[in-house]
Amino acid sequence: MSGDIDGPARDVFEAARTRRSIRAYMALLALTVAACAPLPQRANVPVVQRPSPNFDERRPGFVILHHTSDDTAEQALSTLTDPARKVSSHYLISRNGRIHYLVDEQARAWHAGESYWSGHHDLNSASIGIELDNSGEESFPEAQIESLLALLADIKERYGLPAANFLGHGDVAPGRKTDPSRYFPWRRLAERGFGLWCDPPYPPAPPGLDAAMLLDAFGYDISRPYAAVAAFKRRFSPDDPSEEMTERDRALLYCLLSRKRER
Repeated sequence: MSGDIDGPARDVFEAARTRRSIRAYMALLALTVAACAPLPQRANVPVVQRPSPNFDERRPGFVILHHTSDDTAEQALSTLTDPARKVSSHYLISRNGRIHYLVDEQARAWHAGESYWSGHHDLNSASIGIELDNSGEESFPEAQIESLLALLADIKERYGLPAANFLGHGDVAPGRKTDPSRYFPWRRLAERGFGLWCDPPYPPAPPGLDAAMLLDAFGYDISRPYAAVAAFKRRFSPDDPSEEMTERDRALLYCLLSRKRER
């Protein structure tokens, strides 16, 4: 099995998706890590395998998206596979669209750090982390987004994740992280079922629901209200320079909550 595969998404990993018992799978995973053998293929898309030793066991229920803040994918890979750095992700997608598979999806990669979303205080234990090769000050190339969409479609199908469970690092760590940046095309992802989105005009939010209540209901950590507001606006209103929640923002957030309940 090749660990360096290029080209458009294709059905090259179907044979590796045969159902295994948990015990047999974990035994195989332990042997794989111990022998530094290629990771079992999990995604129905082309990937480049780059095994990382930085993980614990866990069960995925969310997808957390990041940007690397590095100049090249190789710089990011060096960090994500360095035992001394104690940071990793399950995937890294290069600017050219190549997908690197670092940690098996069934293992707990170290990508979210101190985090919170909708009552979950340890997103590392409940999520798949995907790093995007991007400085945070640039747009995301088309080849990279196409590969991301293919990978997300595969993950969503296999785990049955709802649209609301596709998040950014900045969503789960407001005030500490801002990735993926304001250049990330969240609307495009939502159109494919990865994340939520509302277009104007928005119906007004009912009276009595203040911004903090709405942000909390959506999933944000509101222990630092300004950080939660900044995270929300960066994702859903990236061109709005205001630091306060406006009536338009309240209406948008109420619309998103309605979408979340529908799905």
